[in-house]
Amino acid sequence: MQSKTLIYDGTFDGFLCAVFHVYEYKLKDVTIKNKFTAQSQLFSDNENVITETEKANRVWKGIKNKTSRTGSYQLYYTFLSEKEGVENIMLDAIRYILSSNLISDKNYSHSSILQVAQIAKMVGREKHRMEAFVRFKLTKDHIYFANIEPDFNVLPLIIKHFKSRYADQKWLIYDIKRAYGIYYDLENAEIINIELPSGFNFSKTDSDYFSEEEFEFQKLWQDYFKSTNIESRKNMKLHTRHVPKRYWKYLSEKQPD
Repeated sequence: MQSKTLIYDGTFDGFLCAVFHVYEYKLKDVTIKNKFTAQSQLFSDNENVITETEKANRVWKGIKNKTSRTGSYQLYYTFLSEKEGVENIMLDAIRYILSSNLISDKNYSHSSILQVAQIAKMVGREKHRMEAFVRFKLTKDHIYFANIEPDFNVLPLIIKHFKSRYADQKWLIYDIKRAYGIYYDLENAEIINIELPSGFNFSKTDSDYFSEEEFEFQKLWQDYFKSTNIESRKNMKLHTRHVPKRYWKYLSEKQPD
């Protein structure tokens, strides 16, 4: 029997619709691929799956009914990892979960269940790092701007944290790698796409875009960081374990004077 490849639109709802399609047509030999990474495969029948909210919700509800309190969200975290082939690990895990009479998302003897848990843990760790390492800079438009470049697509996961922590300020967090951002306008947080000036340097604080107050604040922050950094007690190995070097270029306390 010829294998089938289902192509979805890259969204989580789109993936859930692909899962719905698998069950609706009782597909066995099937692969799910993101349309942005899908390539033509020999001896495979490709089919585009249309995203329909109702179908996505039905699948999500079915998964939540058969998983523990955190199990369904582990699947969502795993999806946001964007790892190659992650959709098929998730599909295998979902098939196992839905076929079981028991809550089985913690049965780590099943290969795909274990992989979902491991990937979700990595994404969760990246989420917490982003919540800790985001550094806002005040623009001339009085919007607090921050840029991130996470390994995984964790921007949707950190919205709640920043809405709660900075509820009285307008802010924008922009994911450089994925070219989209979250903008909070004091009431709602929404996904936006913006056109940045040509040659915009995310690691610098350009006086053309950022307020004078921001330069003063950064100087105070750098001075504070230096004053609390005791040379004789410096442990760079421990420091880089907690604050990996890949984050340094966007931390104001790590910038040269």
